[in-house]
Amino acid sequence: MAESPYRIGGGRYEIRSLIGRGGMAEVHQAYDTLLSRVVAIKMLRIDLAKDTVFLTRFRREALASASLNHENIVQVYDTGEQVVTAPDGTEVHVPYIVMELVEGHTVHQLLTDGQPVPINEAVEIMSGVLNALEYSHKRGLVHRDIKPGNVMLTNSGKIKVMDFGIARALEDSGQTMTSTDAVVGTAQYLSPEQARGETVDTRSDLYSCGCMLFELLTGRAPFKGDSAVSVAYQHVAEMPPLPSSIAADISPELDRMVMKSLAKRPEERYQDAAAMRSDMVRAAAGAAISAPMLPPLPVSTPTEGFAAPHTSYAPAQWSQVLEEDPDSEDEEEKAEIARKKKKKKIIWAVVIGILAAIALIAVVWWLIASSKNQEPEQVAIPENIIGMTAIEAQRSLEDLGLMMEQGQPIASDTVDKGKVAATDPKPGSMVDAGSTVTIQLSSGAAEITVPDVSGQTQEAARKALEDAGLRVGSVKYEDDSKVAADRVIRTTPEAGSSASKDEEVILVLSSGYVSIDSGQVVGKSQEQGLKYLADLGLQTNTVTEETTAVPNGQIVSVEPSGRVKVGSSVTVKVAKTPPAPAPASPSAPSGGNNSSSDPSPSASTP
Repeated sequence: MAESPYRIGGGRYEIRSLIGRGGMAEVHQAYDTLLSRVVAIKMLRIDLAKDTVFLTRFRREALASASLNHENIVQVYDTGEQVVTAPDGTEVHVPYIVMELVEGHTVHQLLTDGQPVPINEAVEIMSGVLNALEYSHKRGLVHRDIKPGNVMLTNSGKIKVMDFGIARALEDSGQTMTSTDAVVGTAQYLSPEQARGETVDTRSDLYSCGCMLFELLTGRAPFKGDSAVSVAYQHVAEMPPLPSSIAADISPELDRMVMKSLAKRPEERYQDAAAMRSDMVRAAAGAAISAPMLPPLPVSTPTEGFAAPHTSYAPAQWSQVLEEDPDSEDEEEKAEIARKKKKKKIIWAVVIGILAAIALIAVVWWLIASSKNQEPEQVAIPENIIGMTAIEAQRSLEDLGLMMEQGQPIASDTVDKGKVAATDPKPGSMVDAGSTVTIQLSSGAAEITVPDVSGQTQEAARKALEDAGLRVGSVKYEDDSKVAADRVIRTTPEAGSSASKDEEVILVLSSGYVSIDSGQVVGKSQEQGLKYLADLGLQTNTVTEETTAVPNGQIVSVEPSGRVKVGSSVTVKVAKTPPAPAPASPSAPSGGNNSSSDPSPSASTP
């Protein structure tokens, strides 16, 4: 892809730089804005996005890789499709895979100098590969493209297997390798059954591991030739040289172990990755292994027109010593003639097989071309797609020949978060094979806004909340002077906030009572006290009380006090300074007459 979008995946992934380019895809370094991490994104080349063969293979890689979670397999985080404008102006759905970003180099880069790696390092690398294959094989997946270029050595020393692009489930392994698939896989690591276009199983991966181990130990592949056909023929008809004939430090045990892994017949190889790994480790340590003893005498069988001459061992010779009489030249001559005839038959069989494959491809191409004017086949979108994961939905749709893209998530009260909640077209709809179905994943239950029921009766508030998808939990009462008795003061959660469907709401109702704080009344001015009581919704009856204990005009008491019913009347006593007492009359002096006192009326004269 010449120009990648700045963001993909609904804006989640920010494309940063191109870090690799292959025959089918490009790999970009990107940033996951949702999880705040750097990732690698593998995107199908835009010029191949319209090719159903490459689309199918790429999507198969996404499905195969996403189902695997192992320390020796590059982890896949997410998959999807991005609408990209092609150079011709058309819009193309380009699939992508979001993976962990592995920093390091491939085993292929390690071998570019043509030199072998130390035996212990070779064993460590292949142990990681065989660990990964043991895991994938147990889950029914055959990789089918094990080679140095698909194995990473991380900067932290870990081994990571990648590119499950031509992996198939075991139940589908009856499909033979087409010529297109054969070109995708590297000929130097193909198993004989792959080269012949026969059924493959897990033992085909183990043969490829044998080729890779051979190259790690010797610095060269077991077979070399001028063309892929030449190398493929050698995989079918020739035996590789002993690794020790190229690298002298290789022990007889390792020779035997490698040769068993490269047996032409799958039943003569290791039957599972664990057994091969165990024998490899024991052979490297010089311990006893299960591989058969090799014959002491090699038989030279040059390959004309395919590869340079090398020592060859017949599979039947591995378990027994040659019984031919070395002095019988006539017998050897006859055997040599028979071998040459057999070789010619095999060559013709390979040539005929290749021609047959070409003819088959031509027929398929003709059928495809001739069907373009026919009405497209229609299929039904599965009814049970609702509730599937994105990976399950993609697998289900691809089995029907449909493509998938993800739309924006939607809220759903019935589908768990992260699973398919809706499709466009709808489930059960008939659509053309090859068309695209948009899925929408559930973002979880819809958020509900709590309605405002303040001032309503309990019955009315309960109905309003239930109509909104909520349910009433407990009911509490509080004193409130502003809200009439048995009316709603507030709710918890409060009105206007968000709540989940069926979330419990607490109603707080007015009790119809208020509490008088005497400290807000007694000792206050009449004006202040009466305002406080009026704010509580109370009626007041004011009386005065003569007292000198409280300044004139201040409130002496309020009765009743404490908790009273809203609207009731209370008596407020206001202090009144009593009037000053009248001055007392002077008293008459006691004793004799006082000439200065007033005359007595009785003594007055008329």
